Amino acid sequence: MTKDEQITTEAAIDRYADMVYRLALTQMKNEVDADDLFQEVFVRLVSHIQDLESWEHVKAWLIRVTINCAKKHFNQYWNKNVDYIEEPERISDESGGYEMPEEHPVRAAVQKLPPKYRLVIHLYYFEERTVAEIAQLTEQKESTVKSQMHRAREMLKDFIGDEL
Repeated sequence: MTKDEQITTEAAIDRYADMVYRLALTQMKNEVDADDLFQEVFVRLVSHIQDLESWEHVKAWLIRVTINCAKKHFNQYWNKNVDYIEEPERISDESGGYEMPEEHPVRAAVQKLPPKYRLVIHLYYFEERTVAEIAQLTEQKESTVKSQMHRAREMLKDFIGDEL
Protein backbone atom coordinates (compact mmCIF):
# COMPACT_ATOMS: atom_id res chain seq x y z
CA MET A 1 0.00 0.00 0.00
CA THR A 2 1.23 3.49 -0.75
CA LYS A 3 1.10 6.25 1.81
CA ASP A 4 -2.02 7.67 0.10
CA GLU A 5 -3.81 4.36 0.48
CA GLN A 6 -2.83 3.77 4.10
CA ILE A 7 -5.76 3.16 6.39
CA THR A 8 -5.66 5.49 9.36
CA THR A 9 -8.30 6.60 11.84
CA GLU A 10 -8.18 10.15 10.49
CA ALA A 11 -8.60 8.97 6.89
CA ALA A 12 -11.49 6.70 7.91
CA ILE A 13 -13.21 9.59 9.67
CA ASP A 14 -12.77 11.81 6.62
CA ARG A 15 -14.09 9.11 4.32
CA TYR A 16 -16.97 7.62 6.34
CA ALA A 17 -18.07 10.13 9.00
CA ASP A 18 -21.13 11.24 7.01
CA MET A 19 -22.21 7.64 6.35
CA VAL A 20 -21.87 6.66 10.03
CA TYR A 21 -23.72 9.76 11.21
CA ARG A 22 -26.60 9.24 8.74
CA LEU A 23 -26.96 5.62 9.86
CA ALA A 24 -26.75 6.62 13.54
CA LEU A 25 -29.37 9.33 13.06
CA THR A 26 -31.63 6.93 11.19
CA GLN A 27 -31.39 4.38 13.99
CA MET A 28 -31.51 6.72 16.98
CA LYS A 29 -34.08 9.23 15.64
CA ASN A 30 -32.58 12.12 17.62
CA GLU A 31 -29.37 14.08 17.25
CA VAL A 32 -28.13 13.76 20.83
CA ASP A 33 -28.15 9.96 20.80
CA ALA A 34 -26.83 9.91 17.22
CA ASP A 35 -23.89 12.08 18.30
CA ASP A 36 -23.14 9.71 21.19
CA LEU A 37 -23.38 6.68 18.93
CA PHE A 38 -21.17 8.33 16.30
CA GLN A 39 -18.53 9.05 18.92
CA GLU A 40 -18.66 5.52 20.33
CA VAL A 41 -18.20 3.97 16.87
CA PHE A 42 -15.09 6.01 16.11
CA VAL A 43 -13.62 5.43 19.58
CA ARG A 44 -13.92 1.70 18.88
CA LEU A 45 -12.30 2.22 15.48
CA VAL A 46 -9.18 3.62 17.13
CA SER A 47 -8.51 0.29 18.85
CA HIS A 48 -9.38 -1.85 15.80
CA ILE A 49 -7.94 0.11 12.87
CA GLN A 50 -4.89 -2.15 12.61
CA ASP A 51 -7.15 -5.19 12.02
CA LEU A 52 -8.87 -3.68 8.97
CA GLU A 53 -7.32 -4.63 5.65
CA SER A 54 -9.07 -2.53 3.00
CA TRP A 55 -11.36 0.48 2.70
CA GLU A 56 -14.29 -1.79 1.89
CA HIS A 57 -13.51 -3.74 5.09
CA VAL A 58 -13.41 -0.47 7.05
CA LYS A 59 -16.80 0.58 5.62
CA ALA A 60 -18.44 -2.76 6.41
CA TRP A 61 -16.90 -2.76 9.90
CA LEU A 62 -18.21 0.74 10.61
CA ILE A 63 -21.74 -0.17 9.48
CA ARG A 64 -21.72 -3.35 11.59
CA VAL A 65 -20.42 -1.56 14.69
CA THR A 66 -22.95 1.27 14.25
CA ILE A 67 -25.78 -1.27 14.07
CA ASN A 68 -24.48 -3.16 17.12
CA CYS A 69 -24.05 0.02 19.17
CA ALA A 70 -27.60 1.10 18.29
CA LYS A 71 -28.94 -2.30 19.37
CA LYS A 72 -26.97 -2.07 22.61
CA HIS A 73 -28.41 1.39 23.23
CA PHE A 74 -31.99 0.20 22.80
CA ASN A 75 -31.44 -2.86 25.01
CA GLN A 76 -30.50 -0.73 28.01
CA TYR A 77 -33.18 -0.49 30.69
CA TRP A 78 -33.59 3.28 30.44
CA ASN A 79 -34.10 3.22 26.69
CA LYS A 80 -36.67 0.45 26.86
CA ASN A 81 -38.80 2.52 29.22
CA VAL A 82 -38.65 6.05 27.85
CA ASP A 83 -40.48 7.78 25.02
CA TYR A 84 -38.60 10.48 23.17
CA ILE A 85 -40.12 13.63 21.85
CA GLU A 86 -39.20 13.42 18.18
CA GLU A 87 -37.16 16.30 16.90
CA PRO A 88 -37.11 17.14 13.23
CA GLU A 89 -34.15 15.92 11.20
CA ARG A 90 -31.70 18.63 10.23
CA ILE A 91 -29.53 18.86 7.17
CA SER A 92 -26.31 20.77 6.65
CA ASP A 93 -26.19 23.86 4.49
CA GLU A 94 -23.14 24.98 2.45
CA SER A 95 -21.69 27.00 5.33
CA GLY A 96 -21.55 23.94 7.59
CA GLY A 97 -24.41 25.18 9.77
CA TYR A 98 -27.72 23.43 10.09
CA GLU A 99 -31.06 24.42 8.70
CA MET A 100 -34.43 22.81 9.03
CA PRO A 101 -35.50 21.02 5.85
CA GLU A 102 -38.98 21.23 4.48
CA GLU A 103 -41.02 18.24 5.61
CA HIS A 104 -40.76 15.62 2.94
CA PRO A 105 -43.36 12.82 3.03
CA VAL A 106 -40.82 10.10 2.20
CA ARG A 107 -38.38 11.19 4.91
CA ALA A 108 -41.18 11.39 7.46
CA ALA A 109 -42.51 7.98 6.38
CA VAL A 110 -39.09 6.31 6.72
CA GLN A 111 -38.75 7.72 10.24
CA LYS A 112 -42.11 6.13 11.17
CA LEU A 113 -40.86 2.63 10.30
CA PRO A 114 -39.91 0.25 13.13
CA PRO A 115 -36.09 0.11 13.58
CA LYS A 116 -35.51 -3.21 11.79
CA TYR A 117 -37.34 -1.97 8.68
CA ARG A 118 -35.78 1.49 8.86
CA LEU A 119 -32.34 -0.15 8.94
CA VAL A 120 -32.78 -2.28 5.81
CA ILE A 121 -34.31 0.65 3.89
CA HIS A 122 -31.43 2.90 4.91
CA LEU A 123 -28.75 0.38 3.99
CA TYR A 124 -30.39 -0.46 0.64
CA TYR A 125 -31.32 3.00 -0.61
CA PHE A 126 -28.95 5.38 1.15
CA GLU A 127 -25.81 3.24 1.50
CA GLU A 128 -26.51 1.34 -1.74
CA ARG A 129 -25.87 -2.08 -0.23
CA THR A 130 -27.13 -5.26 -1.88
CA VAL A 131 -29.53 -7.64 -0.17
CA ALA A 132 -26.65 -10.09 0.33
CA GLU A 133 -24.50 -7.39 1.95
CA ILE A 134 -27.36 -6.28 4.19
CA ALA A 135 -27.93 -9.90 5.24
CA GLN A 136 -24.27 -10.22 6.16
CA LEU A 137 -24.16 -6.88 8.00
CA THR A 138 -27.33 -7.58 9.98
CA GLU A 139 -26.50 -11.26 10.51
CA GLN A 140 -29.76 -12.42 8.94
CA LYS A 141 -30.74 -14.66 6.05
CA GLU A 142 -31.19 -13.03 2.65
CA SER A 143 -34.80 -14.19 2.62
CA THR A 144 -35.38 -12.35 5.91
CA VAL A 145 -33.90 -9.16 4.49
CA LYS A 146 -36.07 -9.48 1.37
CA SER A 147 -39.16 -9.95 3.56
CA GLN A 148 -38.25 -6.93 5.66
CA MET A 149 -37.70 -4.85 2.51
CA HIS A 150 -41.09 -5.93 1.14
CA ARG A 151 -42.87 -5.14 4.42
CA ALA A 152 -41.08 -1.82 4.75
CA ARG A 153 -42.07 -0.80 1.22
CA GLU A 154 -45.70 -1.73 1.94
CA MET A 155 -45.64 0.34 5.14
CA LEU A 156 -44.08 3.24 3.26
CA LYS A 157 -46.85 3.06 0.65
CA ASP A 158 -49.44 3.22 3.42
CA PHE A 159 -47.68 6.10 5.21
CA ILE A 160 -47.08 8.14 2.07
CA GLY A 161 -50.59 7.46 0.70
CA ASP A 162 -52.04 8.88 3.93
CA GLU A 163 -49.93 12.06 3.68
CA LEU A 164 -50.40 12.86 -0.02
